[in-house]
Amino acid sequence: MLKELQLSLWVALLLVCGFLYQLTVKSSCFFCLPPSKSPQGLEALLGQGRSIVFLETSERMEPPSLVSCAVESAARIYPEHPVVFLMKGLSNFTQLPPNSTYSAFSLLSAIDNVFLFPLDMKRLFEDTPLFSWYTQVNAGTERNWLYVSSDASRLAVIWKYGGIYMDTDVISIRPIPEENFLAAQASKFSSNGVFGFLAHHPFLWGCMENFVEHYNSDIWGHQGPDLMTRMLRVWCKLGDFQEVSDLRCLNVSFLHPQRFYPIPFSEWRRYYEVWDTDPSFNDSYALHLWNYMNREGRAVVRGSNTLVENLYRKHCPRTYRDLIQGPEGSVTGELGPPNE
Repeated sequence: MLKELQLSLWVALLLVCGFLYQLTVKSSCFFCLPPSKSPQGLEALLGQGRSIVFLETSERMEPPSLVSCAVESAARIYPEHPVVFLMKGLSNFTQLPPNSTYSAFSLLSAIDNVFLFPLDMKRLFEDTPLFSWYTQVNAGTERNWLYVSSDASRLAVIWKYGGIYMDTDVISIRPIPEENFLAAQASKFSSNGVFGFLAHHPFLWGCMENFVEHYNSDIWGHQGPDLMTRMLRVWCKLGDFQEVSDLRCLNVSFLHPQRFYPIPFSEWRRYYEVWDTDPSFNDSYALHLWNYMNREGRAVVRGSNTLVENLYRKHCPRTYRDLIQGPEGSVTGELGPPNE
């Protein structure tokens, strides 16, 4: 009888130990996506060709509030589309630092159509013109590497799978009705902060070839908006925009600057100012907030009634509610964007 009791206690102890072990494994794998969240895997999810894609090419794990707002706003505007956030610092074995909360990461993870995956550049560049460049380049000595690697990654992911790429400082306000498009930053000058194509579009293949052939990381934007602009000029003869109307060349739409850049980069501070009447942005699909220009570290402050605060309140209410505090509280910093 005593032996049976001892055996029962040993079995119970083993079961408890097994449970605690599983609990420890799950808690240490904080950033692992639950199977029910992403049953198809990254490639199958992207392969649907309808994804909205964001990238983080630094090792940063906690998105600033502007990044959170960009992803949340896209998830709200495109509820039937997967919103995929590829993060270089993310892996299945990432451990939480002591006493960290990762509020923004948790917020985005809880949104039904937002999916967070590791960014594996080497695998992403396979079967593209970028692979040989990536396997030979020394990232540690490259100037502007965070931006250059982001410029390359966005070309590869949209060429391979199709969909819409957006920078992490782009706030979505209404759906983009185009499949193959570039966003004009100014007349005859293209941005690469927002673009969309069907999978295997030849324009993006040409962009990747040009990226490698004319690679120069010392010039900021040479592999990004400058590349898109020079390729667009090869692709077609650009005219000037007439009022708020888009241009079309072959099967690519070149969208008017009002669609994403109603406030030009030279006036980026206006987002952080109080307006007598907030603009409607009726001609815009999304707003690029020019975070690269924000070297002053201007932030969104609750109760400030600035344009950007009102945009947060309307288009990313979860981010506004959970991450934005008043002037006396600490505010999630906007400074130091790894991606424009």
